[in-house]
Amino acid sequence: MRAFFFCLNTLSLDLFSLLNQRSGLYFSIRRVLLRNLLFVVIFSVDSVLFNGMVVIMKLDFSGLESSAPLYGGSNELLSDGFSAAPSFDLPVTSDFDDFQKNSIQMVKPAKGTTTLSFIFKEGVMVAADSRASMGGYISSQSVKKIIEINPYMLGTMAGGAADCQFWHRNLGIKCRLHELANKRRISVTGASKLLANLLYSYRGMGLSVGTMIAGWDEKGPGLYYVDSEGGRLKGTKFSVGSGSPYAYGVLDSGYNYDMTIDEAAELARRAIYHATFRDGASGGVASVYHVGPTGWTKLSGDDVGELHYSYYPVEPAIVEQEMAEAVVA
Repeated sequence: MRAFFFCLNTLSLDLFSLLNQRSGLYFSIRRVLLRNLLFVVIFSVDSVLFNGMVVIMKLDFSGLESSAPLYGGSNELLSDGFSAAPSFDLPVTSDFDDFQKNSIQMVKPAKGTTTLSFIFKEGVMVAADSRASMGGYISSQSVKKIIEINPYMLGTMAGGAADCQFWHRNLGIKCRLHELANKRRISVTGASKLLANLLYSYRGMGLSVGTMIAGWDEKGPGLYYVDSEGGRLKGTKFSVGSGSPYAYGVLDSGYNYDMTIDEAAELARRAIYHATFRDGASGGVASVYHVGPTGWTKLSGDDVGELHYSYYPVEPAIVEQEMAEAVVA
């Protein structure tokens, strides 16, 4: 089978460097990936007209015949050092994209957490619990869900622990490189946009990230919500995780922009406590951070069990009548 391709005014410099003879030049493209099938394609040039107008090429399909195997036995490697890909039957479905989405949801583990952050006149307050769970299984009570991106910026974890930790570390590296290249710290807006762009490029690939980027830059306090779909929201008050509805109830009732640092820390601590009290996937330690003009500071890390008895102390039972010990004669 012969196939002729006529290319008009499309010769590149790379092709000119290869076609250094008028005839008898053979070159091969070894790997052509098309729909997960590997083909070895051999091109041969019969004649080349160097007037810049026409190139006549013959395509040899002999390597694609069924009698010419691409690879040997199961233990053999391809000529380029790659092993043969395993074959399997595709599922019988009319809508493969919908089938793939349903399959991901079926095996997606149930996760839970409570994180919150809000802006007030003294900066940004960030708080989170420390429980890691998968469904009804509690794997850890000491997870650090507030990650220090740089001395003036914090990120919170909600979703997959590995996804959040990796992409926050990656964001910290890129923020440091930006600082070295531009001789100034990256803004909270820029850092959140950078993370949103990174996560958007991996959209639909199974990432599970719901994070808040909080910090202080040249314009003052900043707070953004970023998720694994590439979404990005600017706001003054956010709560993320399975316990966020309970945390929002406390935040909405007690939030005031003119709070002091101590009042804001107590509000964040109480919101995390009430979320852990009602949400079984949240618990452990309630960590509270403050981000101000001089950077972030960890204010407290209290066990939620101890917070329960500090907020609701056990009152001693009142004994109405005590029985006196009988005197033995």
